[in-house]
Amino acid sequence: MNVRECHECNQKISGRKDQKFCSDYCRNTFNNRLNEDSTNYMRRINNILRKNRRILVRLNPAGKRTVDAITLAEEGFNFHYFTNTYTTQKGSTYFFCYDQGYLRTENEQYMLVQKQDYVK
Repeated sequence: MNVRECHECNQKISGRKDQKFCSDYCRNTFNNRLNEDSTNYMRRINNILRKNRRILVRLNPAGKRTVDAITLAEEGFNFHYFTNTYTTQKGSTYFFCYDQGYLRTENEQYMLVQKQDYVK
């Protein structure tokens, strides 16, 4: 008989032949440790994106508003992080943090918008 051991705690496993872990706890612990580096990186980026979205929501309660770049910067907005872009037929590029977006206009002004259904 082939003795199999848990990939996490090295206890003997009985059951299905393709079973790799003795419990859900060991499986979760193994996978969390395996993905720890990328998870921390992704967590940091997602925190920045969520903060950007919260700032846009707070500054744009009505759905469309123009603000200064200084106002966004003072709130802690990070212009380097966004989830997607949308380019209009006229060539204007909107940057979005999930459903909240902004368009840079002249004189360091930003038009804040909410994503519409027709913007994919």
